[in-house]
Amino acid sequence: MQPIHILLLITGYFGVLILISYLTGKNAGNDAFFKANRQSPWYIVAFGMIGASLSGVTFISVPGWVEASQFSYMQVVLGYIIGYLVIGTVLLPLYYRLNLTSIYTYLEERFGNAAYKTGASFFLISRIIGASFRLFLVANVLQSILFDAWGIPFWVTVIMTIVLIWLYTFKSGIKTIVWTDTLQTLFMLVAVGVAIFYVADDLHIQPVDILGHITDSDLSKIFFFDDIKSANYFWKQFLSGAFIAIVMTGLDQDMMQKNLTCRNLRDAQKNMFWFTLVLTVVNFVFLGLGVLLTEYASQHGIDAHKDQLFSTIAAQSGLGIGIAIFFVLGLIAAAYSSADSALTSLTTSFSIDILDIEKRYDQDKMKQIKVRKQIHILFSIVLIVVIIGFKYIIKDESVIKKLFVFAGYTYGPLLGLYAFGLFTTLQIKDKFVPIVAITSPILSYIISSYSALWFGFEFGFFILILNGFLTFLGLLVLIRRQ
Repeated sequence: MQPIHILLLITGYFGVLILISYLTGKNAGNDAFFKANRQSPWYIVAFGMIGASLSGVTFISVPGWVEASQFSYMQVVLGYIIGYLVIGTVLLPLYYRLNLTSIYTYLEERFGNAAYKTGASFFLISRIIGASFRLFLVANVLQSILFDAWGIPFWVTVIMTIVLIWLYTFKSGIKTIVWTDTLQTLFMLVAVGVAIFYVADDLHIQPVDILGHITDSDLSKIFFFDDIKSANYFWKQFLSGAFIAIVMTGLDQDMMQKNLTCRNLRDAQKNMFWFTLVLTVVNFVFLGLGVLLTEYASQHGIDAHKDQLFSTIAAQSGLGIGIAIFFVLGLIAAAYSSADSALTSLTTSFSIDILDIEKRYDQDKMKQIKVRKQIHILFSIVLIVVIIGFKYIIKDESVIKKLFVFAGYTYGPLLGLYAFGLFTTLQIKDKFVPIVAITSPILSYIISSYSALWFGFEFGFFILILNGFLTFLGLLVLIRRQ
């Protein structure tokens, strides 16, 4: 596949997204940007959330992870189901009852202003890093298969990537994203299906035998109960998956902002139910693709592993231009379906939670829109700077593993705050909450490091639970005596 073909594909793809933006952005104000006027069909939101949840990280990393970790990631995915149940039955009713635009407003009502600003700040840090991880991965792939051939430097690739997102989100935000995510999810799933077909055909596996071939493979082992000290131990990953789902979806403005665009609570809960079902199946399909790619690489002497496995086979294996086209299309779709909503949610949270534009400019809607647009540009610049910085930080570890480990440290304080707020009626000394929220991740890191060194016990994704627990204990210390 020639670079000019890739460029034409990208141009056509973004032309479609900008057209959708134009059609959905007519007469759009802040209510459309933040909440899509609460008119989104639940089934459109549910399907679009698949792409936003998976992202380019999953598209690249999960298949490449199978060689070293088999299907152990499914233990985390099974835990997601419990987490999404909590979101649908506990968190969504709370958010709809309070009629929230930013979910962190709850912390202000429950604890006070310091807890509110702390929760929003941790989200902003988490989402900036998370979105930058995802976009960094995609920018690297585009750089290697397209822009290096033309002598275009990496920083230019990054700037173009963010500018394209800004172009189709700046006007109507989440109202546009609900629809573009649906299209992008479709492209991503089609790309995975095409890749499975091409690789299975080369391996002489009939379509009806693909599932059986995958399940019979030694790489498809799901459950690991043997070593409690291992990061792959079932209960560690299962419980971590449940809490990852709660914090990275239920306590995440990015993901919840889509749910809050549904017409009512019942629609939002239907969205969450079907989203859970489809996401579980799709993750299994990605792992199945990993089995086929690993076998293909082994049979053809391709020396590619982890995050390089899928892209190397799609672009350089000789399977044909079809798989290369759909790989690029699927990668871009997967990446941008999470990155565009991340930029929108960052703009939303900073505008409402940090700058209080709805309170500060209560009678001046035009001023609200002007400030929101400025913040949108600001976070576009921030993402560019962080992504370029990652170029010199990330080395060879799978990006998805780094993402979830990092999430355990940044989302842990949110988990502790919400758990304390929902499951106790205690009042705390609000002004000290930032100290607890900063101390808990530091203690978690120290405990995790020495646990592995002294006892050989790896926390893995379980670090999220430890972090949330330490935050909860810290809040108990801050109880305000009556």
